[in-house]
Amino acid sequence: MEIDLTGKFALVGGSTGGIGKAIANRLAASGASVCLMARNKSKLEKVVNELDRSRNQKHKFLEVDFLNYSLFSKTIKSFFETNHIDILVNNTQGPEGGSALEKSIDDYQSAFDLLFKCAVKTSLLALANMRDKKWGRIINVASISVKEPLNYLVLSNSLRSALVTWSKTLSVDIAKFNITINNVLTGYFNTERLKQLNSKKAEKLGINISKIEDKIKDAIPMKRFGNPEEYANLVCFLASDKSDYITGINIPIDGGYVKSL
Repeated sequence: MEIDLTGKFALVGGSTGGIGKAIANRLAASGASVCLMARNKSKLEKVVNELDRSRNQKHKFLEVDFLNYSLFSKTIKSFFETNHIDILVNNTQGPEGGSALEKSIDDYQSAFDLLFKCAVKTSLLALANMRDKKWGRIINVASISVKEPLNYLVLSNSLRSALVTWSKTLSVDIAKFNITINNVLTGYFNTERLKQLNSKKAEKLGINISKIEDKIKDAIPMKRFGNPEEYANLVCFLASDKSDYITGINIPIDGGYVKSL
């Protein structure tokens, strides 16, 4: 299926590595102009120079700190004063792992700012132009922990669940403007984030990381981790006209890991 996003402008969070970078590359390869959004300027400069420009796309980047909501709020508001986007991919690094008994109220507040407030703030700002154009796509990078909570990711479980519920509610209000919003529930993918989480678990248990990885792969029907490029293909579809009648849903991409519907 050929997807043509020529003339569309996409804002992609967490796009200097892993899944976010793969999404930015895929959207650009399909003709979209892309604005990368992350906090490391040197990485942003490197990635933006690697994006496809074969259709005269105009790429840029926005340096933000998702961990500092007050500063983020000012930066993203300023961005939308001079920019209008058609496609928004809400994606940030996840909060630190840990169980419910290990986290404090302050940890939950920080995760709320990171995973919920940043995405909601950006979405609401993006919606103004999308409503005027009667077209828009919002895609949230969420987690399978929304369906099957992972006890070592209590912050992610809790706050990503809040975001996908908010998105479902919002989908009803914006459908009449031909704007869709969908959540992609991320399984286990070959990323630095997964390596960090598995390393922490291995260290805690006093075993080699390969044993952690093998156990996870054994629980996945496809017996492997996903590749970020596979994830990006799904997001590109959701960002296109091909997905016009799909909105307000949670789509797991997990190799069959989640057992519930």
